[in-house]
Amino acid sequence: MNTQAAVMDRLYHWQRGIYDATRKYYLLKRDTLIDDLHPPTGGAVLEIGCGTGRNLIKAAKRYPDCRFYGVDISEAMLDVARQSIMKAGLQDRVKVGFADATRMDAVDVFGPSLIGPAAAKPAFDRVFFSYTLSMIPDWQTALVCAAGQVAKGGALMVVDFGLMAELPRWFKRGLLAWLRAFHTVPRQDLEQVWNGLATSHNLQVACAHPLGGYAFYGQAIKR
Repeated sequence: MNTQAAVMDRLYHWQRGIYDATRKYYLLKRDTLIDDLHPPTGGAVLEIGCGTGRNLIKAAKRYPDCRFYGVDISEAMLDVARQSIMKAGLQDRVKVGFADATRMDAVDVFGPSLIGPAAAKPAFDRVFFSYTLSMIPDWQTALVCAAGQVAKGGALMVVDFGLMAELPRWFKRGLLAWLRAFHTVPRQDLEQVWNGLATSHNLQVACAHPLGGYAFYGQAIKR
């Protein structure tokens, strides 16, 4: 088994049942990202690190004319996601599968018939990360891999922990200690790497640091 997959399965084996109930208090701006997706009618949306499927289900209800896909490295979380998708009656439009974010091939995960016309490298209208880059050891490679999945005119979007520059030091210290217990580390050079995508992947990038820098919020359009 992939080492990171084993780590995530151990981490979430006992948490998966309460994950969504506990994370809503500090995984902020996730719903803002969903509201900002605005995929085209009939479009395809991919989430990297879909976890329990919470975001995919919410987005599928928000955009009923689109198809949604999610990948995760934890089979424990994918089990929860599949059950939740079935319970929501969205199994025809929401598909999830196992993949390493640093070398994901959508054809291998979902098959060309699920994504659209057969192609060597399917592209998605929207690709997003929601508080997952801070958990992926080789997050830079994952970000570059995701950028390569975006269709022309499509968008890559990220929400994650920021550098918390405007927040009280005591709050920042406490939160960082708490996050480390869950193998989560805010990426100090996320903005620099994000801006680098403009030249390396022909993306028009923008980012913000809402809530006093608590979060990093980025959007990039494929030109």
